[in-house]
Amino acid sequence: MNKFTKIGASALCGSLAAVSFANAGAIDVAGGANATWTSNSNQVTGNPIGLNTGLTFTGSGELDGGTTFTLTITQTDAVGLSAAGIVLDTPSWGSWEISRAQGGGGIGSHDDKMPTAWEETWGTGLGTGIDLAKGVGSSSNIQYTTPSIGGVTVSLAHSPRNDGSGAGDKSPSGAATSHKMKGSDVVINYAASGSLSGLNMWAGYSVTDLDSGDTSQKRSGDHEEGTLGLTYAIGPVTLGLQKSGEFSASQTGGATEYYDNQAWGVSFNISDNLAVSYGEFDSERQLVGSDNGINKTVMTSAESMQLSYTMGGASVQLAESSVDNASYSPGTASDYDGTTIRLSLAF
Repeated sequence: MNKFTKIGASALCGSLAAVSFANAGAIDVAGGANATWTSNSNQVTGNPIGLNTGLTFTGSGELDGGTTFTLTITQTDAVGLSAAGIVLDTPSWGSWEISRAQGGGGIGSHDDKMPTAWEETWGTGLGTGIDLAKGVGSSSNIQYTTPSIGGVTVSLAHSPRNDGSGAGDKSPSGAATSHKMKGSDVVINYAASGSLSGLNMWAGYSVTDLDSGDTSQKRSGDHEEGTLGLTYAIGPVTLGLQKSGEFSASQTGGATEYYDNQAWGVSFNISDNLAVSYGEFDSERQLVGSDNGINKTVMTSAESMQLSYTMGGASVQLAESSVDNASYSPGTASDYDGTTIRLSLAF
């Protein structure tokens, strides 16, 4: 195993500015900056110092009849627009959201819901390369979510072209950037109450049409993704188990036929300020074809133990993580150990 170290200092500037307009709600602006030190003995590091900044604009207001609206615009480093979304929340008819590739639409909002003290098992900077079931969440999409009935909500999301593209006002995305065409997602979520309070279950399915004119690959059907899981909070302890997958429908030799993911995690709030967690994520990649009669299968496995401690407006996070066969590449050269430390300051 090789050692990966990443030390980050994050300064999050909350509520830097607020501008109010009569009968039009308010705009809040928050900013953040991250400085990191990254080292990986298995690769050429170069200059290990990293820095990025970003701004998030959040606007809110109320229409007639009690309907509220929220606008969120996220700008990455160098003021590049990375994601945006508009939500209309009605008192009795649920909510509508127009999203520009925010990642939280459809089953993308449930790609990994395992409990952690800080980050997802694969999200600590280790570079696992694990495939996640995203559905239309990574493309511009529109989503409707029903009101909660007995703890059950249903979300329906649709993207006219699920190829990961987004466009600005009066600017259609243009030619397809992949063979994926229109896509639709459905997610059913159940949040229990009463004696089962603390239980949350979900199931989601996504289907995307494939370009019938693209003859570069042989296919057996549509591109499909799915997710199924639950979490259960018992006092300070939260347990979670999830299964997800992606089926490409490809029948071309050597191409990826499907990904099969399994994840579990447990977190423990030791106090109001201190939390710990442990999680594992296994992802199997199945290739089309066989090798001496055996299907070509590669398993990427990641695990992470984490700690988070909060002191007023400051917090410290620590993750000890490891991955085997990163990015579905077998061999010891793709096995890593990693330590991630971050200091976060909010004001």
